[in-house]
Amino acid sequence: MQDNQQIDKKTQYNLNKLQKRLRRNVGEAIADFNMIEDGDRIMVCLSGGKDSYTMLEILRNLQQSAPISFSLVAVNLDQKQPGFPEHVLPEYLESIGVEYKIVEENTYGIVKDKIPEGKTTCSLCSRLRRGILYRTATELGATKIALGHHRDDILQTLFLNMFYGGKMKGMPPKLMSDDGKHIVIRPLAYCREKDIERFAEAKAYPIIPCNLCGSQPNLQRQVIADMLRDWDKRYPGRIETMFSAMQNVVPSHLSDTSLFDFKAITHGSDVVDGGDLAFDRDEIPMQPVGWQPDEDEQLAISNRLDIVEVK
Repeated sequence: MQDNQQIDKKTQYNLNKLQKRLRRNVGEAIADFNMIEDGDRIMVCLSGGKDSYTMLEILRNLQQSAPISFSLVAVNLDQKQPGFPEHVLPEYLESIGVEYKIVEENTYGIVKDKIPEGKTTCSLCSRLRRGILYRTATELGATKIALGHHRDDILQTLFLNMFYGGKMKGMPPKLMSDDGKHIVIRPLAYCREKDIERFAEAKAYPIIPCNLCGSQPNLQRQVIADMLRDWDKRYPGRIETMFSAMQNVVPSHLSDTSLFDFKAITHGSDVVDGGDLAFDRDEIPMQPVGWQPDEDEQLAISNRLDIVEVK
């Protein structure tokens, strides 16, 4: 009995610590990008996945202590996928007392009709969803639309565009919508997927899987996700470094003439951003400067099989 109580205390302690980290990450993102302002009505897009559940929970938590006043309305798009559990989200949202709206649109039928069997449905499905969500935001009088993309999603998008699109383009934490009428925010922009997974598991959210696109194998995004996951496992802290790089762009050391006037460099020009120093340190550090592993990461590092000298 005492052992069980000790386990429960430790579990609750770890959950509280995890929630504080997620809350801090979301709070920093909101402040850095001025995502939420006094009087905002935030339309929280709730898919029934771990990310959107976590986003709603953290925003509700911040709402209670924020120095500004803002309201939340959760919106789910019922795309009429076969077997979609229509009762799950209404029951959950009513149980926590959150205002919500379920929008019913048969986008599933449209996608299946337009996309040949075996082809990726994500692009068309995403466009249809965006249009419906923008319309719903107008109907609800929402001033901001909150999406549940996290740090890993943002990095994956950067690599997707580099590998397959030939662009250094990511997923912005805040942007103007396609129709030019809505501000879209991503409050989880600084949150790690592994933290969200652990939080959602601990909270036992009623997760609804996406049977339309989530089960499609060998998607380009999944290839990128697997690659980044492998890097994170082999080189702890590198994901954090890459994300920091997205916030520390040096146009003079890239090749985009629209960002830097290379033609203007002549004899007598000032040295810009270190000149020809491609890397400022004599040796590349084994771990990113200032990076400290969490307890679970430290355990994984210590358990890793390394090659050692046998004496």
